[in-house]
Amino acid sequence: MRPPDWLAAAGLSVVLAAAPAFAQPSTKTLVLGSTTSVENSGLLSHILPRFTALTGIEVRVVAQGTGQALATAARGDVDIVLVHDPEAEQRFMAEGYGVERHEIAWNDFVIVGPASDPARISGGHDAAAALQAIWTARAPFVARGDGSGTSARERQLWRAAGLEPSTAPGGWYRDIGGGMGAALNAAAAMDGYTLTDRGTWLAFGNPRDLCILIEGAPNLINRYDVILLAPGQHPAASNDAARQLADWLASADGQSAIGGYAVAGQQLFHPSAGTVP
Repeated sequence: MRPPDWLAAAGLSVVLAAAPAFAQPSTKTLVLGSTTSVENSGLLSHILPRFTALTGIEVRVVAQGTGQALATAARGDVDIVLVHDPEAEQRFMAEGYGVERHEIAWNDFVIVGPASDPARISGGHDAAAALQAIWTARAPFVARGDGSGTSARERQLWRAAGLEPSTAPGGWYRDIGGGMGAALNAAAAMDGYTLTDRGTWLAFGNPRDLCILIEGAPNLINRYDVILLAPGQHPAASNDAARQLADWLASADGQSAIGGYAVAGQQLFHPSAGTVP
């Protein structure tokens, strides 16, 4: 039986009142510069349709390593960025390319390697000590070497161990200059170790004999920030759409979408909205 018109209207009013206060649907397009780890994890394809349904803003993703994504943003070729390399982000802000930076989520890095674990690192919580053991064993290690946030963290961890693997003899350190999926595939093929973000690892479909060996260290926390770009580089319409996306990612609805994304029953990202000084 069809409900009375007044009842249908009342129901619609309740739905509209409960919706977040974002702009009404339009036909705008927004270009988001993001990282390969976020893209490979499947997070963006999970949450962005929800944003588009709410605002009518279509989001086109350009997925690169964080270094490349920030360089692309500095040229004005994207409207907003979502990245995960705090040191590079601070430089980007200091150089005047960004005007606001907000943390919206975190997950963590892990070191994965073959179940046989020739470097005997399994079960530890000290990432630098694990890299020292890999160095000593001359066990194969795959590095992304692509200017990404993951690559930057790997270099930081080697420095913390007091080592420079790119100069080490023996060819055990393999710098592939590729994305996270490529690094995981290479590590699986050669029974090697690599550093990966947990989100990409959980979404990875070809682990073969790889497993998580090091996790839970404080220096493995991996935070994701959204950066609004300097207005002078972009038309006002793009700035407005970028602001709507940034606001939505930090809103209760956006944070719920991020926290609700899971693979094989495991949550990949933890909501953590807040402004970073």
